[in-house]
Amino acid sequence: MKILAINGSHRKGKNTAALLRTVLEEAAAQGATTELLELTDYNIKLCTSCNKCLGKPQCSITDDDMVIVGEKLLAAEGIVLGSPVYWSNVTTLMKNFMDRTRYLHMTQNLLAGKVGAAITNAGLRHGGQEPTLRIMDYFMQAHGIHVVDSRDPAGPLTYAGVTGSLMEDFKEDKVIWRRNATDDELTVASCKQIGRTMVKLIQQLNG
Repeated sequence: MKILAINGSHRKGKNTAALLRTVLEEAAAQGATTELLELTDYNIKLCTSCNKCLGKPQCSITDDDMVIVGEKLLAAEGIVLGSPVYWSNVTTLMKNFMDRTRYLHMTQNLLAGKVGAAITNAGLRHGGQEPTLRIMDYFMQAHGIHVVDSRDPAGPLTYAGVTGSLMEDFKEDKVIWRRNATDDELTVASCKQIGRTMVKLIQQLNG
């Protein structure tokens, strides 16, 4: 069982990567093989809207790293997307990645049946996390991926997605900041639950 996490942050190895690693570590503890892919390490050109993928599941751009990323997507049974919030949206790195997966979707959903999840984080407590999460969730749903959330069936109702924040509190007209996203206990617990839920669903689907 392979679970692939894709980090759309322009800051390699920082908060979004830490949250993704939390998901992967929990999945690995449940027996999964995991990999964290940093989009900053890959040269992925912009979609040219040539529409070659409307006729067959191929992209006309073959001289960049999307070929490698596409192979990793196809080989994985689980896919976790992570992006910080940029104006209530995903980053340009993540959006470009999404656009370039078009060849995996137009003639047939080549990623259909896989298990997916998404995480996001922002500086502010209400900094656009929910619409950013919905964008990634919808992207995976359009690919036919089974999207899981972070709710623990046996635990209290908190929130059905990972929406981290560096803003811890507000007292005496001052913002109290967390040092990093993993200082938020709820966010960390939600990431771990996603890892467990993904592994469990993959096992169920594999019968």
